[in-house]
Amino acid sequence: MQYESRGNTEDPQGGELAVPMAWLYAEYIADELLRTGDLMPPTSFEYRAGRDALALTIFLSDSRGELSGIRVITQLETWLSLTEYDQIWQEWVRERMDLLLEDAAVSGTPNSDLDLAELAWRWLEETELLAPDLDAVPGGGALPGEEDGPKVWTPAWRLGLPLGHLAIHLF
Repeated sequence: MQYESRGNTEDPQGGELAVPMAWLYAEYIADELLRTGDLMPPTSFEYRAGRDALALTIFLSDSRGELSGIRVITQLETWLSLTEYDQIWQEWVRERMDLLLEDAAVSGTPNSDLDLAELAWRWLEETELLAPDLDAVPGGGALPGEEDGPKVWTPAWRLGLPLGHLAIHLF
């Protein structure tokens, strides 16, 4: 979405300033879902991982470019199915991002929504958080010094995705 600005807010080349409304709306919806679920403190890295994973899901599932006019209730089932545990969410995100980046390169038009989505995706992939080992053997027990069982360093998206999925369920 392009926003035509006047005065000091124009870009240095004198063109229009792009406002990333689709990404900001996706991030807002994700934030509201997580806050409603009250699963994590909003200041935690886990919360950010959940918000970014949900925002990416919401943003990338908007195949018709209608995100700003979308009704959240009608999309919950889609988002639930995309964030399910046995789905290949990471591959789906990579494929959608690659397609959108390719389209943006061909058109030559800057896309501030896509830029923010790409930053969120890079953070989710490159950041590792210390989290409970979701693949640990049940009943294996905690090692000495571990209060809640074994923990492992895991990519932020692997922690944020189930958090986002649960937040959708609780909505």
